[in-house]
Amino acid sequence: MAATVLVCDNEAPLRALVRAALNPGGYRIVEARDGNESVELARAELPDVIVLDMMMPGRSGLEVLEELRDDPALATTPVVMLTARTQAADEAAAVDAGADHFLSKPFSPLELADLVAELAVEQP
Repeated sequence: MAATVLVCDNEAPLRALVRAALNPGGYRIVEARDGNESVELARAELPDVIVLDMMMPGRSGLEVLEELRDDPALATTPVVMLTARTQAADEAAAVDAGADHFLSKPFSPLELADLVAELAVEQP
């Protein structure tokens, strides 16, 4: 069965870019458009990997991540945080909230695909 990747970003073009980068991996891709939908879909789908934008309406990526880390069913799900913010403090905040990896926009689609492939393989 293909690994499920939840892609959370309020910008449709970015979700499309992530989908295009991950499609060759054969993943089942689910998309969320805001922070609230991200939490709902994460709980409903129990994805193998989550690609999460740091700044979204409803709830920020950091708020979503903190909520996911408090949920026993999602506490260990790998999360790749994407953001246009490039300050060291932003990366530290993401890591403190529980992000496994941090990529700044613009990011390399190949780097994201390799990272997701690595994280998906690590899941039981």
